[in-house]
Amino acid sequence: MIDMHTHSIFSDGELIPSELVRRAVVHGYRAIGITDHADFTNVEHIIKNVSKAKYLEDELDIKVKVGVEITHVPPRKIAPLAKMAKDLGAEIVVVHGETINEPVMPGTNAASVELADVDILAHPGFITIEEAETARENDVCLEITARNGHNRTNGHVARIGMEAGATLVVDTDAHSPNNLITREFALKVAMGAGLSENQAQDVLNNSIRFL
Repeated sequence: MIDMHTHSIFSDGELIPSELVRRAVVHGYRAIGITDHADFTNVEHIIKNVSKAKYLEDELDIKVKVGVEITHVPPRKIAPLAKMAKDLGAEIVVVHGETINEPVMPGTNAASVELADVDILAHPGFITIEEAETARENDVCLEITARNGHNRTNGHVARIGMEAGATLVVDTDAHSPNNLITREFALKVAMGAGLSENQAQDVLNNSIRFL
């Protein structure tokens, strides 16, 4: 399992990075991205502190990727914040997409898929075909999520993503221990979004790029 979207106590997750990573290892993770919710008020704090979790790579058989999830930031401010995060050392930049589960500002999806500094557009809700095509052109991955609530539009995201030829990934958006999953469960999440087993396997393999 390679999961590039999780949260620790540095935003609204329940676990310190050490416990989050250890529990991920038990679930068979090869790599984990710790991507706490960020805006201009805390991005430096997150990256500085989560970076310290890299020490776990020397002790456990897992890669720890330092990142942020840009969350509820006005669309025009996403580009400068994504660049700032990368300049500060973020290895993964996720943007909190237009999930139907929260009042995300319209235009967030469109702004995010245009940016080279954005790696993953998380739970993008009713993303349009045009946005998905732009994501493909700019190498922004579209997320099929295992997280309850946000996953209500997984079928739409998978269909539009496949039609546009965009890169799809499966992540957990984990906030608590029971949100972590195995690769076998991730396969079920992808197939539950309407993908065939072969397509689902390919989607899971897309995350290898983050290693």
